[in-house]
Amino acid sequence: MLNIQVLNNISPLGLEKFQKEFYNISKSHRNPDAILVRSAKMHDMKIGDNLKAIGRAGAGTNNIPLDKMSEKGVVVFNTPGANANAVKELVISSMLLASRNICQAWDYVNNLPLDNLKANVEDGKKQYSGSELPGKTLGIVGLGAIGVEIANAASILGMDVIGYDPSISKKNAWKISSEVEEAISLEELFSRSDFVSFHIPLVDSTKNLLNAKRIALLPKGSVVINMSRNGIIDEDELIKSLDNGQLNYYVTDFPIDEKKNHERVIALPHLGASTSEAEDNCAVMIAKQVKDYLENGNIVNSVNFPDSKMPRAGEERLAITHKNIPNMVRQITKAIAEEDANIVDMLNKSKGNFAYTLIDIEKEIPNTVIENIEQVDGILKVRAL
Repeated sequence: MLNIQVLNNISPLGLEKFQKEFYNISKSHRNPDAILVRSAKMHDMKIGDNLKAIGRAGAGTNNIPLDKMSEKGVVVFNTPGANANAVKELVISSMLLASRNICQAWDYVNNLPLDNLKANVEDGKKQYSGSELPGKTLGIVGLGAIGVEIANAASILGMDVIGYDPSISKKNAWKISSEVEEAISLEELFSRSDFVSFHIPLVDSTKNLLNAKRIALLPKGSVVINMSRNGIIDEDELIKSLDNGQLNYYVTDFPIDEKKNHERVIALPHLGASTSEAEDNCAVMIAKQVKDYLENGNIVNSVNFPDSKMPRAGEERLAITHKNIPNMVRQITKAIAEEDANIVDMLNKSKGNFAYTLIDIEKEIPNTVIENIEQVDGILKVRAL
């Protein structure tokens, strides 16, 4: 019986993937085999030696101590693309809210007295006149699963779309519309965009990516949309540009202080993936990935270990997380050969400082094989499946 700890509410559609006869799901396991999480912060959690996997039902993993998990050989999964449609719709909505001054117009009507309401509506509407999206340019920073969906949708709406992502994957490159233009640099993207939308993680290199110098490049009347992460935009400098009229609106999913009250800020309560469909998609996707790893050792969509998937060939399988250092594979196979165990198939992949090895053995694996491999310097976890 494997124990799964759930730190947040996870859709039942995902949890039901774990058969009750093999898995015990609870919020209170002290030393689980796997943890499923959405937004709960794990940096100060006590992590037991039994933990093998963490499944983040969503894309971002800032709430998980990745370095610590990697050192323990714990594979951290996420669900890229599962909430892409939800975020896409929110970004399209954000452009409409800003271009048509909808929030301000709504507030104006809600505060009108009932006396002579019709006349006041007609008198006031001219101050909320807006513009349409076709022919405007949308710049997208980050062309992952979400960025690609937004680019394609905006192109269909008649917008000119430019994107910047030096590390776009082959998979996403195949999906993006041929109408979407590549920006050679961030500076080019900012200088040409009527709307800018960010879809990148918050790391050292992306902190305050949109700073004072780059804000100055934006055309007058531009709209900045941040459905990605707090910290990517220098909001103090952005507010100055809203105050002096250079920028028209800032739409953010991460209100953190009094800037939310600015008349040109549209602040939303982290709604990016908050649809029932997205929550179901994320839960099902993460459950399948974690279950496949626990049962078969396959890794798909990990943020700290390489994707590694191999059809089963032998009677038993070894799944080994280890440091990415020289001579590791030779030492592992030597430990197997010394116990007269025959290797049927094998896969070894690396990602940065860490690596993963799958080995299918012809017959049942002697316990001494596992014990010998665990003694090799740089080995993190060894499992027999």
